[in-house]
Amino acid sequence: MNVNAEDQVFIFGVRHLSPGGAKHLLEYLNEVQPTAVLIEGPSDATGEIQHLTHAATTLPAAILAFTEELPVRTVLWPFAVYSPEFQAMKWAKEHGAAAAFIDLPSSVTLALQDALRSKEKEPSAIPEGEERRSIYSRIAELAGESDYDMYWERSFEQNANPGAYREAILAFSAEMRTLGEAKEQRERPAEHAYNTLRESYMRRQIQKTIAAGHHPQRIVVVCGAYHAAALADLTEAMSDEEAAGLPSRSTKHTLMPYSYYKLSTMSGYGAGNDAPHYFQMMWEAMESGVLEQLPHRYLASVARLVRSGGTHRSTAEVIEAVRMAESLAALHDGSAPTLRDLHDAAQTLLGHGELSAVAEALARVDVGTAIGSLAEGVSQTPIQDDLNRQLKRLKLEKYKTTVASTLTLDLRENRRVASAEAAFLDLNRSILFHRLLLLGISFVKSQPSGQEGATWAENWLIQWSPEAEIQVVEATLLGETIEVACAYMLREKLLTCRSIEEASALIHVACCCGMTSQMEEGSRVLQKLAADSRDVVKIAAAARELSMIIGYGDIRKVDTEPLIPLLVQLFHRGSLYLLDGSGCNDEAAGGMITAINELNRISQDHSEIIDDQLWVQELLNLSERDDRNPKLSGFACAILMERGAITAEQCAAEVSRRLSPGITADLGAGWFEGLSMRNRYSLLSRTSLWEQLNHYINSLQDDEFKRALVFLRRAFSSFSSREKTMIGELLGELWGVSGEQAAEIITGELMEEEIKMLDDLNDFDFEDL
Repeated sequence: MNVNAEDQVFIFGVRHLSPGGAKHLLEYLNEVQPTAVLIEGPSDATGEIQHLTHAATTLPAAILAFTEELPVRTVLWPFAVYSPEFQAMKWAKEHGAAAAFIDLPSSVTLALQDALRSKEKEPSAIPEGEERRSIYSRIAELAGESDYDMYWERSFEQNANPGAYREAILAFSAEMRTLGEAKEQRERPAEHAYNTLRESYMRRQIQKTIAAGHHPQRIVVVCGAYHAAALADLTEAMSDEEAAGLPSRSTKHTLMPYSYYKLSTMSGYGAGNDAPHYFQMMWEAMESGVLEQLPHRYLASVARLVRSGGTHRSTAEVIEAVRMAESLAALHDGSAPTLRDLHDAAQTLLGHGELSAVAEALARVDVGTAIGSLAEGVSQTPIQDDLNRQLKRLKLEKYKTTVASTLTLDLRENRRVASAEAAFLDLNRSILFHRLLLLGISFVKSQPSGQEGATWAENWLIQWSPEAEIQVVEATLLGETIEVACAYMLREKLLTCRSIEEASALIHVACCCGMTSQMEEGSRVLQKLAADSRDVVKIAAAARELSMIIGYGDIRKVDTEPLIPLLVQLFHRGSLYLLDGSGCNDEAAGGMITAINELNRISQDHSEIIDDQLWVQELLNLSERDDRNPKLSGFACAILMERGAITAEQCAAEVSRRLSPGITADLGAGWFEGLSMRNRYSLLSRTSLWEQLNHYINSLQDDEFKRALVFLRRAFSSFSSREKTMIGELLGELWGVSGEQAAEIITGELMEEEIKMLDDLNDFDFEDL
């Protein structure tokens, strides 16, 4: 369909976050009084316009499109109150005009997004607003400005002449395309083709609007400045056949609250601006007809924040800063101050020349902390609605803010309240938070509770963000509620689980999420995997998880009875394979020590259900064996001493055997190192043990003596200063030297060659003995 020149629609080019553009657009709409307002945006999301302009919607907000199948792809169209597109929607609603988006459907955009990813290593974002910085830098350079943002603000935001503004935009669009198209075609052909495709589709949508009965002279098209010149001519519109052949992915939409931080370019959003709150201040000044007061309002806000930080700044300094900003602006043909001019004035007068003195205040006034909100049920996915209901039920709505907060939970029943809901409020909050963690929703982060061993205490850091909203929407693919989505994710994780360690961790997660069915499923997976496992380190880690769950099951109100046989099974296998696992090198011994500690703790915490006698017997076997890692044998002996499972005479005999002349340093001193890792004060009180150690050291040849010192220094490296002093005094008395001299010999830092010797020992397999 061809349209004669006299029947062309009105094209109004804008920058997507431009208060000046919004002001001039409103004046233009009032002049033209269109019956249709067509806006650059995803054509399949036109239904979201009614929600964006809803009386209860507070901007910033964004349209989010997401694919219905994995991998999830998303694309955003954000709006601020001063976005020309938003003001166009609002004007259409107030004046009974039709409003519609006319850009490619999001389903096509997301399909093309994948195509661009495959063609370019670092493709630019699909949504309009991606700025080819080289072109914009050239424009700023030609205009004599230091950067494009300053050029735009001085040339367009501060352009008070409505007619001149629209004509300047069209001329700017034509010049920008002249500067950039040839380069884009050559260097970024995929992106050039994408923009050409979009413009062809938008022409098609404009023609459809005309065909629907709207006179061209009563249609206003609001688009990005780059596209303005191209849309003035409707002759190259996309055909029905071409439209039918566009790639597509099944897509859904939602409207989500957005934030000024996310709108700012510091968050990485390419179509943003450096100072969304500053431009809101500009918009409010324009609406009030007092744009000339913007420098005063801006610098007064900066001064107020500097004062709140404890640094005095006078009103006179603010006035001088305004005068300086106006003087800087006067150097550019008498225009009003730009943000750069205001920054320079603030640094000079309010920061006394130091940027650091005002940097935080400038950032806060520039960016702001605003986050949008939607009316309940407005354009929400089911899982968003579910989360909002839960936040309301659990009295967490006030935490849905970009300002970070901490919340301490007490999971115990609150007996001072009347209802069951109130009695377990914190427990139910904990369940929700753990479910959000499982789904990867970054609204909450777990923090150390600060309560040693207190299973009832939890600390959380809570902070809302647009990213969290996107993550909630993406979870829609897993289920329509938070609980259903978590059940799906746990089930998928359990299906791909291949280790007992992972399985036990998933049972723990299911417990914290209050999901009994998934705990039972995890138990079956763990039991199956445990039947074939001989890895004591992994067995102990899994047993520890189960022990923890059983330990605080009452607090979380979950039935842990089915886990008890599984804990018994794991503990039994860990005990039986203790000897096998201890035939390892010195490096692997660290993991085994952790495992032995965990199994020993379980034997004491659950002595009524597990075979404690078997555990003690296996420790005795390990302590007596000479063909196992000597550090582990010594460690087993230390536990047996601590538990009273061997007598003082048995201990003395073992010390005498292990530290007898002829035993190499690797074995003798290594064994003593393991022995000294537990119950240190009991060891320090046994004079006979130190006499035996002294006798053993004296029996060594020079080379063996040096090797023994390496082991002893490593053993004593983790001792406290007080313990090292006591060791020095004990050995000093035996050696006839001062305690300080003995401590220096025994507890000195390892030399480089000594560390190398220990590294070499890590390659030694004690099963070869």
